[in-house]
Formats: sequence, C-alpha cells, structure tokens
Amino acid sequence: MNGFWRPRILGAWRVPATGPVILAVNHTHFVDGPMLMGTAPRPVHFLIKKEAFIGPLDPFLRGIGQLKVDRSGADRSAVTGALAVLEQGGVLGIFPEGTRGEGDFASLRGGLTYFAVRSGAPVVPVAVLGGDERPGRLVKALPALGSRVDVIFGDAFHAGDGSGRRTRAALDEATAGLQRRLRAHLENARRLTGRAG
Repeated sequence: MNGFWRPRILGAWRVPATGPVILAVNHTHFVDGPMLMGTAPRPVHFLIKKEAFIGPLDPFLRGIGQLKVDRSGADRSAVTGALAVLEQGGVLGIFPEGTRGEGDFASLRGGLTYFAVRSGAPVVPVAVLGGDERPGRLVKALPALGSRVDVIFGDAFHAGDGSGRRTRAALDEATAGLQRRLRAHLENARRLTGRAG
C-alpha cells in the first residue's frame, strides 16, 4: 500500500491486541479492503463476494485467509467460516452495507449484527477515506498514485444489550445501535481528517 499511495493510519491502537474482533468498514472504493488488510495491526479475514475468486486471485485470496461468500442467498459455509475466525480469536472484516456505495452506513445488512451478537466479539468501526477522491490516470478504478488515503479506527464496543438474544426485535435494536455508532465514527473521522462527506 505504501508503494502506491500514502496511507495515514489513525487510531490503530484501538484494535484489541488479542482475542476476537470485528472490523466494520465503510466501503466506497475497490481499494478499501486491500488498504485495510495492508495497514491493520492484525491480519484481517474478509467476507468477499465469490465473483472475486477467479483465476490467479482464487488461490491468492484463499492463501491469505479470505472467505468466499455467495451473496445470492444465505451462505452457510461463509457464516461457519466467519464464526470460526472469531472462535479462534481472529479478526473478521465486514462491509456492513454489503457492497460498494456511498460508504455512509445508511443501510446495514444483517451480517454484522448477527456476527457481533452471536460471537460477542467487540466491533471496531473503521473509516477508509480518500480512495474515491482522485482517480488514477492510467487505471481509473484505482486512486491516483501517491494520493493520501486515510484509515481511521474507532473505539471498540459491543453490539446488543449483552444478553446474546437473537430474536428479531433484539437484532433490530442491535442493528440500530450499530448504525448510530458507525455513522458517528464516520462523521468524527471526516472531521478529524478534514475530508468532506
């Protein structure tokens, strides 16, 4: 990452040094996941759409511990793999919105809430900012070479009410709480870095 861009990492000390943790990351650009994997203080296992596991990327992604997910329905093997990462004390990276977009946590899919409540792992909000500001001249899908990309880690917190209940009402309430915390972190990260929304 340092060879192509100028990442600025803020708050990496907030990621617990040991034990299971979930990194909940905004997603506006293709480079967000690789940037976090390359700069996080611990190895990160992401749930990545199965369409990315093609050609030489397939063995590479598997080799670095990434998890293939079929987004067309409930993918039991992806869920089992993600829970296993957390049970083994690893770091699970999740894009709560499910796909690239505005990256403002406006609509969360259920995966983050389910993994956070089911595992009891703390959630660390992460904002990746700047990847979509200046497209590269040669490869428009990537940020311009040498541009600044900020990765801002927030304070760890636990989702839900601590009861571990997974009723629809409990999960809905936990999702609303997660969304408030993630959006507050994103707003703070933008203010801290001087980047507009």
